[in-house]
Amino acid sequence: MKLNERSVAHYATCDSPADHAGFLRKRVERHHHHVHHHGISYQRHWFVLKGNLLFYFEERESREPVGLVVLEGCTVELCEAAEEFAFAIRFDDAGARAYVLVADGQAAMEAWVKALSRASFDYMRLVVRELEKQLEEACKSLAACHKSPRRSSSSSGRKRHLSNPALPQLQEKSTTLENGYSTWSSGGCVAGGATCTDHDGGQMKPPPLPPRRRSAASSATGSPALGLSPAMLESPVSPETICFSKLHNWYGQEIAVLRREWQERQKRGHP
Repeated sequence: MKLNERSVAHYATCDSPADHAGFLRKRVERHHHHVHHHGISYQRHWFVLKGNLLFYFEERESREPVGLVVLEGCTVELCEAAEEFAFAIRFDDAGARAYVLVADGQAAMEAWVKALSRASFDYMRLVVRELEKQLEEACKSLAACHKSPRRSSSSSGRKRHLSNPALPQLQEKSTTLENGYSTWSSGGCVAGGATCTDHDGGQMKPPPLPPRRRSAASSATGSPALGLSPAMLESPVSPETICFSKLHNWYGQEIAVLRREWQERQKRGHP
């Protein structure tokens, strides 16, 4: 692969954001031709990752890179080395040079391995394929939703109204009985025994009157309590008492009489 050195150097030092940057130690092997052994040393460099290009500089403030690694057709993996936190960039081609790098710590090593593994176009190609697959599935699901018949809100609301199991119960409750007498009705009746009108405008008979309350002050023989006027002994449910306030006042008179009698007994000293 031929690269324009000037263009690459400009790209390495331009203001474009870097994908990852930091100090790493690069292993350097020195072969001695006269001696059958080679020495290993590590040089500290400032590394900058931009796209699939890994630049390294002598210092952080250097204006030109001293080396470049094109991250295509390679794998990034941890390796065993004398130095801790070491990892290697190995290429698929036989006989290709491997780059062994050493980070300053565990977190830095993991961050570098993750960034370098995702830098190649091969990785990006896999990501794009996966995203295209997800987009295709989403489009199919959306098309299926559009093909399904739409229901208007009114019709759906009507169906919910008809299918609501609580509605029949409410209608049944309108004819519930208390002590054998109808208490209220949904047909537009007026409380207190007034004439009811049905939905067709016709007259309906009023519901049966509830049984009259027995006075708490009545004697065992059924005689009326003292202090109650004959008008108070009338039925509380009558054409004149069609509203709740009149019923409340009628029963309140009975309670007021009982309270006065109790206060008089207290004054006389009789419990």
